[in-house]
Amino acid sequence: MKTTQRQENEFATFLENYKGLISKVSGIYCHNPEECKDLIQEIIIQLWRAYPKYDKKFSPATWTYRIAFNVSISYLRKRTSQSRVREAYKNEMEWLDFDPPPHDERLEKLYHFIDLLKPLDKAIIMLYLEEHSNKEIAQITGLSVSNISTRKLRIKETLRTYFENEKTH
Repeated sequence: MKTTQRQENEFATFLENYKGLISKVSGIYCHNPEECKDLIQEIIIQLWRAYPKYDKKFSPATWTYRIAFNVSISYLRKRTSQSRVREAYKNEMEWLDFDPPPHDERLEKLYHFIDLLKPLDKAIIMLYLEEHSNKEIAQITGLSVSNISTRKLRIKETLRTYFENEKTH
């Protein structure tokens, strides 16, 4: 793919604005710092590929979440990443390298329990914790608003059960 300096600059600015979001998504799916870096790079590669086709009917955050979650779920399904493609971009694009978020000890237990959830449920609870509306979560995940409401209730109950079971042990 042939790119212009303007396109690269636009994308670099875009990444600067959304690198926190990308780091949070990768942090919820990977706990190993090296795997987290790999996932971040894979998300950025997919964002770069999709960037020319960005549909402005979605907010940039919604679009970024949707791609980041889809990539993360796929990454979990097949941990063997496309290193050849990633290495080519890594060698060409300096903006691929930024660190995953530091882990807060207070959140470690919550992340552990979230990690026990199904991949799509992880995405839903993370977006909920980021204070996104059910409508936004539905747009990002491709589910209906009513499905999001139902899933959130079930996820909260599951997490509550995990915490209660931990207290009794």
